[in-house]
Amino acid sequence: MTQSDLIVIGAGPGGYRAAELAAKAGMKVVVFEAADVGGTCLNEGCIPTKCYARNAEVVSLTRDSNTFGIHHNGFNFLLEMAKSRKEEVVRQLRSGIETLLSHPNITLVRGEARFLDAHTVCADGAAACETHSAPYIIVATGSQPKKLHLSRCEGEILDSADLLQLERLPESLCIVGAGVIGMEFASIFSAFGTKVTVVEFLKECLPVLDSDIAKRLRKVLEKRGVEFCMQCAVNAITPAVTFTDKKGHQQTVEAEKVLMAVGRAPRVSGHFSNAGFDFDERTGIHVDDHFQTTVHGIYAIGDCNGRQMLAHAAEAQAKVVVEHILQQRDGGTSLPHPSQLIVPAAIFTAPEAACVGLSEDQLKQEGRDYECRKAFYRANGKALAMGETEGMLKLFSKPDAGQIVGCHAFGAHSADMVQEVSALMCRQTTVGELRRMVHIHPTLSEILLAAAEQ
Repeated sequence: MTQSDLIVIGAGPGGYRAAELAAKAGMKVVVFEAADVGGTCLNEGCIPTKCYARNAEVVSLTRDSNTFGIHHNGFNFLLEMAKSRKEEVVRQLRSGIETLLSHPNITLVRGEARFLDAHTVCADGAAACETHSAPYIIVATGSQPKKLHLSRCEGEILDSADLLQLERLPESLCIVGAGVIGMEFASIFSAFGTKVTVVEFLKECLPVLDSDIAKRLRKVLEKRGVEFCMQCAVNAITPAVTFTDKKGHQQTVEAEKVLMAVGRAPRVSGHFSNAGFDFDERTGIHVDDHFQTTVHGIYAIGDCNGRQMLAHAAEAQAKVVVEHILQQRDGGTSLPHPSQLIVPAAIFTAPEAACVGLSEDQLKQEGRDYECRKAFYRANGKALAMGETEGMLKLFSKPDAGQIVGCHAFGAHSADMVQEVSALMCRQTTVGELRRMVHIHPTLSEILLAAAEQ
């Protein structure tokens, strides 16, 4: 048995970041990973999807090039070439993570981690039976696609990873679920030329967004050819998708491919049982405000704790945990209480959307007094020059130009503006203070300033 200072289970964004920080602080770290380093985000999530989103953007710009005075005689989009580019980007980034994990203080163990007890872990499937022990353990096992439990489920049903591996562009695609994954793929494959139909149980798409913003974004995608069936309950996939609409009528969508995109679930394992901490398949590993499990010295970060399924949230949680471990070990200073962490999010549809803090729906549900200010892309000079006039930003604050509590937006580069708001919220900035901040002209960021000046 090998004794280390820290064991990290999973080499995704949270896991490899925790290992890097701990190693730089002088800790001896063992990282267990059964698959490719980089986790879902790098290998079959954020990065490959964004590669395709860029392809879709180029295709759309090419189709609309007459608007910019460029005439062409047509073009062919080749999915196999886009796929090859995507895989090269993933390989390059994966190589960078492997280099990071080659730090002298880090040992990478290839195999699935299994707890023998609360502080001892062995590797199933490793080349040799390796057992490691440490006073601190960070579980960062990520998440996996959810599935609907249907009365009939036949034929090939793809998840997001499967869709990214297609060799040929389907003529039609039915997406079950209008969350982040479903909407991004709807936007991408519609731009590629596939006929896309989205079937969603809820009244509106993208529940993480302000409903007003989400509705406006959906309408833009509808104008671009995506068909939405909202408030519809899927009954069976045979392989046609059969569902009951909001009026109680049975409907069927025929499609060459079907994508199941109904969210992700924390990846937990029976291998955790010997450790003694609390977890369940639906909500994930139970943690406290420092992301520590019910067993002292064992932490869970990222998707597996079910808090926020975002790669950058996992990295932020990794920082909190490593600081907390170092504080316990040698009296260092920990980061601010995790409840003070403000985590923005983006959805890379075309146009993209982003949010940070509370939405208007949440403010109303909580009965809080607030002010809402709006600004539109169509009134911004840079947006007009770019030909990107579809978009809107909503800024929420406490009354009387008080502290900013949220921002939700859709439109070109909306994630950049929301990132600015995120930084302002971290400093507890007021709308009054934002009004006095000079923004470059002409830029899209003036949309944010225009909202503050309402």
